[in-house]
Amino acid sequence: MSDRVCLGKIVAAHGIKGEVKVKSFTSNPKDVCAYGKLSNKDGTRVFDAHVVGFSKELLRVKISGVDSRNEAEDLRGTELYVSRDVLPDLEKNTFYQTDLVGLKVVKENTNEQIGQVVGVFNFGAGDILEIKFEGMKQTQMLPFDDAFVPSVDIKNGFVVISDASVAYIKDEGKDEG
Repeated sequence: MSDRVCLGKIVAAHGIKGEVKVKSFTSNPKDVCAYGKLSNKDGTRVFDAHVVGFSKELLRVKISGVDSRNEAEDLRGTELYVSRDVLPDLEKNTFYQTDLVGLKVVKENTNEQIGQVVGVFNFGAGDILEIKFEGMKQTQMLPFDDAFVPSVDIKNGFVVISDASVAYIKDEGKDEG
């Protein structure tokens, strides 16, 4: 488990005064700047930032010292991190997405490892796990809810998927040929 958590990503510049558009990964989008200074992935840059508004579904953020469009464009693609210890305690059965990526995927009744979580997404209808199943070329998407994923064990590094999910994935993942 990483000691830092990614709260958002700079996706574009906004205007000519150095604002950036940020895709927030927090449950309340404005909270991306609520936990103090942010840093880039490797921790080599620190950003003092605050939310100034919205631009469609993205936040508009002003970063101190970034005063031109060119400077803002140079930050495109930068992921924004904070130390885990400044974040609030999680409620039961809630997880940081970063903690789910990389977990082993095991079958419900046998605990046989059958894959690994490679991504977590939310396209508006709930969280989805992207899983690379052993023996399959393409990854598969699975709803992240109790019916498909009855338990998560961050401490021991695995998620359990239901037997019905395994059967569904095996059927969906068959090669056409």
